[in-house]
Amino acid sequence: MIRKTVLATALAVAAAVPALANAQAAPASPHTLTGNMGIFSDYRFRGISQTYVQPAIQGGIDYAHASGFYLGNWNSSVSGLSYPSGGGIEMDLYGGFKKGFGDFTLDVGLLQYYYPKAVTATGAEKFDTLEGYIGLSWKWLSVKYSSTLTDYFGVNSNSTGTTNGDSKGSGYLDISASYEVAPKLTLAAHYGMQTVKNYAPLEYNDWKLGVTYDLNGWLLGAAYIGTDADETIYVLNGKEIGKDTIVLSIGKSF
Repeated sequence: MIRKTVLATALAVAAAVPALANAQAAPASPHTLTGNMGIFSDYRFRGISQTYVQPAIQGGIDYAHASGFYLGNWNSSVSGLSYPSGGGIEMDLYGGFKKGFGDFTLDVGLLQYYYPKAVTATGAEKFDTLEGYIGLSWKWLSVKYSSTLTDYFGVNSNSTGTTNGDSKGSGYLDISASYEVAPKLTLAAHYGMQTVKNYAPLEYNDWKLGVTYDLNGWLLGAAYIGTDADETIYVLNGKEIGKDTIVLSIGKSF
């Protein structure tokens, strides 16, 4: 009887240990680190090809804190024809604050576009650009406005040979929607309006309609992308870089 009592007590203590360990488990970390990578048949930035209508490889890393603050870096290959004398890469560095309020989410931040050593055709200006942005999303719908705090990708009197001045304060309005129409299948739509301060001929609208499918963690995508950009301006070596196209992609987050 004594042995049975001792055994029962020992078993009870052993059973309690996991429960005690769980009760004393460390709280979830407020830090989140994620990454992403992808291959695209064309890199379209606001509807305009950055890779001379050729494939691109892309990837980035993001840090987020539970308070809402975040930092990130995203990179893509770009064409040396579009960004002469550079390293053939676009590097985006960004940081901001994102906070949810019920079904709404507010997002504000800064984004630096960096093209190592790339300069405009005249050799007078760099393409590097700093933007500030503010966005508001509701469930599957989002609106975001970005404004340049520097010249718009090197556009000024030195690079254009005009007396128009600088292009600081150029803006882009992004209206997007993303909705899961079936398990793992998401439909995405977008409409954007680009303004370029003091350089109206460079302004245009762009749009996109696409789908993505989650195949065991791999995102397969297809999107129709178009613009009304002036084909006499947005042309490179005789190729229209704002012409309507289909972009295929495969990517993964980790």
